[in-house]
Amino acid sequence: MDGSLDKVLATVGPRLRTLRQQRDMTLADLSAATGISVSTLSRLESGQRRPNLELLLPLAQAYQVPLDELIGAPATGDPRIHAQPFTRNGMTVLPLTRRTGGLQAYKLVIPTSRARQAPDLQVHEGYEWLYVLSGQLRIVLGEHDLLLRAGEAAEFDTRVPHWFGRAGAAPVELLSLFGPQGERMHVRARPTKS
Repeated sequence: MDGSLDKVLATVGPRLRTLRQQRDMTLADLSAATGISVSTLSRLESGQRRPNLELLLPLAQAYQVPLDELIGAPATGDPRIHAQPFTRNGMTVLPLTRRTGGLQAYKLVIPTSRARQAPDLQVHEGYEWLYVLSGQLRIVLGEHDLLLRAGEAAEFDTRVPHWFGRAGAAPVELLSLFGPQGERMHVRARPTKS
């Protein structure tokens, strides 16, 4: 077997242990989340068991990290995110995160070509944070009808009926952070004192 492959595989166990400890999980917690036995997890972390895809895929999912983070794949040399934008409901959506599950970040552009619409309130599981980069955003949240300008933000439980769209004549650019129910954003208005 190639010596460089042995070196890569030797780093997997300590990386797995570090990820588990960073998440304050026990081997039993991780076993319950992945279906992998405690003894197998222990042997993986200690280097006594060689990692394989059947073991690494559920671990990557449990830790919500890309598989290459578990195995320490070498950097590609290009740090840019090459996300593919898509169009939804007349808006351009650019994903800014690559991992599945957990907190997701998007840049949204509502162009002037998108006709202003009557609010069509939606409800779904999750928690959302919106930050307006440019333009004016109208957000209807339950009984509230709000106007957000550049530099303003809104945070809400998506189980509350909501809708947002362009308010002015100019296009609107905004950032959206969306997380599972109960996962709230934490924004600090000013630095804490040391």
